[in-house]
Amino acid sequence: MIQEKNPKDQHKVTVMLTGVVEQIIEPVGSVPERALIEIQGAEDLYSEIRIENALSDGDGQKVKLKLGEKVNVTIETTTGGTEKKSAFRAAGSQ
Repeated sequence: MIQEKNPKDQHKVTVMLTGVVEQIIEPVGSVPERALIEIQGAEDLYSEIRIENALSDGDGQKVKLKLGEKVNVTIETTTGGTEKKSAFRAAGSQ
């Protein structure tokens, strides 16, 4: 299926990261089942995210992630939410 580009998409900035479902966290009380995703290439202390393990497939059917599944995590903003990256400075230079 070919998706038409939305003119508003021209103003979006995205980065896609890869990850792996490292753990399925069983529901407790009113807290639903969660999937713990390890983001590859992220800093150690910030490499895990937890999301509710409730997704929908292309047909609208409810599905959930499986342990060990490779996933893509997309971070998206508009160009208004970004700024140009300044020149890189070596550590210790002034």
